[in-house]
Amino acid sequence: MRGAAALGLLLLAGSCLAHDLITLEAAEVYLANANQWSRVIDSAAPAERKAEAHCRLGSMFDEIRDLLNRDVAVHGGPQGVPTNLLIAELKRGGTPLDYSDRKRRFLPPVSHYRQCLALQPGGPYAGEAMSGLLRGDFYESFDGDPLEAEQSWGELREQIGIAKVFLERYPEHRDREEIEFILAILLSRAARDAPDAASRREHAAAARSAADAFESRYPESLRAAAMPVLREALAR
Repeated sequence: MRGAAALGLLLLAGSCLAHDLITLEAAEVYLANANQWSRVIDSAAPAERKAEAHCRLGSMFDEIRDLLNRDVAVHGGPQGVPTNLLIAELKRGGTPLDYSDRKRRFLPPVSHYRQCLALQPGGPYAGEAMSGLLRGDFYESFDGDPLEAEQSWGELREQIGIAKVFLERYPEHRDREEIEFILAILLSRAARDAPDAASRREHAAAARSAADAFESRYPESLRAAAMPVLREALAR
């Protein structure tokens, strides 16, 4: 693979790369995996294999963007030769990382999660895809106050529906607490933004129930501190 070969030249840089969040070795692995899974997506492989490839790419890109956004937050941009070469090689290979100039951060790979669900909505990777899609859409829908979202009513309804299905299907999933937290906020948004009074009342009642259930189920969670704030907002 040309990207891995190019990265091999960076061995000459020696120990000066040690402080980078993404090392030479990690960048080589990321590029090899991106190449492998992209070939599956572009092939005539069965839907299950393509769904797996999309989900694995999404998970890997989430991991990479978390590291990159740390660099952006601290230094104003990606740091280190391996990091910047990784970004360039992913773009050249047809699997670029999305970046928002307005938000000044790398964006979640929700398109891969959507493709995974479109290919196999009830497949073995659907849970990971739902979680990645929900978390990605949710955290990118606001800048400060999570109740002040940039989304349409249709987008909000879709997210609520996915969250409910996820919680019903995957009661033991490692992301369950986070998805329950997200659903409580989504329902609170719907209590304000639903297009008619009956729907607003229905979602307000569901949001209160979700907040109460979250506090009861996760009393030690830092997220539980947000539940009284949701109830106060619903009361207004």
